[in-house]
Amino acid sequence: MTTITDQIFDEERALYGLMDILVKNCTFDGPANGESAFKEGRNLTVDNCFFNLRYPFWHDENLNILHSEMTELCRAALWYSRNITITDTKLYGIKALRECAEVSIRDCDIISPEFGWSVQTVNMKNCTAESEYFMMRSSHLNFQEVQMKGKYSFQYITDSVFENCTFDTKDAFWHAKNVTIRNSTIKGEYLAWYSENITFENCKIIGTQPLCYCKNLKLIHCQMIHTDLCFERSEVEATIITPVISIKNPLSGRICAPEVGEIIMDIPEAKGKIQVKKSCCA
Repeated sequence: MTTITDQIFDEERALYGLMDILVKNCTFDGPANGESAFKEGRNLTVDNCFFNLRYPFWHDENLNILHSEMTELCRAALWYSRNITITDTKLYGIKALRECAEVSIRDCDIISPEFGWSVQTVNMKNCTAESEYFMMRSSHLNFQEVQMKGKYSFQYITDSVFENCTFDTKDAFWHAKNVTIRNSTIKGEYLAWYSENITFENCKIIGTQPLCYCKNLKLIHCQMIHTDLCFERSEVEATIITPVISIKNPLSGRICAPEVGEIIMDIPEAKGKIQVKKSCCA
């Protein structure tokens, strides 16, 4: 493996097409304002580097990024790449991850609008993220201990699992399919409308009008805080351990809660059963 250390690169495609290299303590910045520093590379390790230029990692394979920083000017940092590991790194440029596969992200700080679109197989652990339209149209996500803030997250995702996460997000999980969320807090309006085969287990759900127009929705031992007009036109099986402000027109299934402020059943299609009792169990 070739090692490159303590250098500054600012030209176009500075390290284009290289293979089997370690780049350490380097800076990608300067007056030439070049793009695509590592394009078409293979077997790359980048350690303690600073990126202030656009599109550094496109069409790469077997990429390991450690202890590095990508600034707001480092737009669209990782696209069309495969087998990526990112550890202890700041990803601050817009659209930082797109159309990639087999990605592991650990101990990272992400501030990136439109992050993670159309990515396949992402393992993320112990990260913070601020983003709009986070992870849209991605699949096979496995998130643990992730704190995320921003609107319109996880829309159109499929086949994913989230555990011990905290999401402060509006319009999350719209059209999501085959998703399980465990031991997590989800705060925001209009949660998971039009989703299919989504399960919340031991979760805290906060905000107005959640979980409407869902198919095969399941809630297991969940808290619902400040939630009104829940479950409209949804197929739902739910055990809730906190009072609910109001439930509206569930199409089918059974909802059990210790207290419901208002039950609205004003369309003939609403056939869901609502049980109000002090102790609900699955």
